[in-house]
Amino acid sequence: MEVMGLFEKLLNKKNIALVICLILIVSFSTGIFADDFNEDYPLKEIFSIETSVSTDLKPPKIEAGAAIVMDMKSGRVLYEKNAHARKAIASTTKIMTAIVALERGNLEDKVKVSKRAANIGGSTINLKEGEEWTLKELLYGLMLRSGNDAAIAIAEHIGGSVEGFAALMNEKARELGLKNTQFKTPHGLDTPGHYSTAYELAQLTRYALNNPIFSQIVGTQNISVKGRSFYTTNEMLGAYPGADGVKTGYTGQAGRCLVTSATRNNMRLISVVLNCSSRTVRAKNSRAILDYAFNNYRLTKLLDESDNITEIQVSKGKAENVSVVPEKGIEMPLTEEEKSKMEMNVCLYYDKLNAPVLSDFEVGYVEFTANGNTIAKVALKTGKSVEKKRIIDYYRDIVGIWYRLMKLK
Repeated sequence: MEVMGLFEKLLNKKNIALVICLILIVSFSTGIFADDFNEDYPLKEIFSIETSVSTDLKPPKIEAGAAIVMDMKSGRVLYEKNAHARKAIASTTKIMTAIVALERGNLEDKVKVSKRAANIGGSTINLKEGEEWTLKELLYGLMLRSGNDAAIAIAEHIGGSVEGFAALMNEKARELGLKNTQFKTPHGLDTPGHYSTAYELAQLTRYALNNPIFSQIVGTQNISVKGRSFYTTNEMLGAYPGADGVKTGYTGQAGRCLVTSATRNNMRLISVVLNCSSRTVRAKNSRAILDYAFNNYRLTKLLDESDNITEIQVSKGKAENVSVVPEKGIEMPLTEEEKSKMEMNVCLYYDKLNAPVLSDFEVGYVEFTANGNTIAKVALKTGKSVEKKRIIDYYRDIVGIWYRLMKLK
């Protein structure tokens, strides 16, 4: 009420300019215009270092606008909330910036800082116009300190311009099958038409973490570069057991965002929370959904790629049957209930094959279900090749039969 009274007194013709100035000051102080503007202070006492060990199968209720937990190995979704809704994603954009730079650039490339890069606002690593940094150094500034200036310097070096680099980002998104993702900038400041979803950010991160350099950078808590100390803005690193990445984000439209990677018991999970009200909320939301997934799922091998599933009869072949094997092995997180109710169903497209039969020829699929839900599905293929019989092979068969008959006499 006291604040409202103050604004009522100020709202007269003489003080309109003062009110406007106050609004602008409040806007900038809350980071409305600058991505990660207030991300540079430590926030490690956000929750107890001890994680929950509850095995409650009921998913947690969280405050994030959208969220997901995905298994790194299989891509299975273990938790989701509005996961396919398009959202502003702030500096989590830089996951794509980094992977495009790593795939198209050289870590030892010399990058000259432009005026445009040096003058960008928000979270920066204080680059100066004309400075030279290696691409590797800039990537650490990009992912640990969320430097918007590093993002522009990288974009101009790799793509020729910010706009050219955005085109490369979108090209990569299409390549990865991200249909609800579009990039306009390499840094993620609020821009119309710049968006993704929790699901597609998790898919992107799953791809990026397969790059060992990317994985190393996003798992780093602090590093000294050119005499400057870079400390990660990611509050989960060092505070959540097993956390080993990935990226924070914050703008007025996006709210507080966080993509986390955490590994325990040989299982690496990726969580995404978008549109949270504070750093503490996004961290606690991330912890809640990761704890839920780690406590209720265990990595389980359902199928090995060398397993002989069945055989198919071969007509006119040098072998009577051909082995049927999975296209790949299946290993994924399962609950205890899913394990106890798991059913395996094999579907073959052919009862018999005519020789010659080539190896790796798709002949059906195997499906795993629990409680009526498909948990996993993988194609089945032929194992070894089976050649077609020639006349000489038939002759040998006849000779063989005659020889066996003679031995019986």
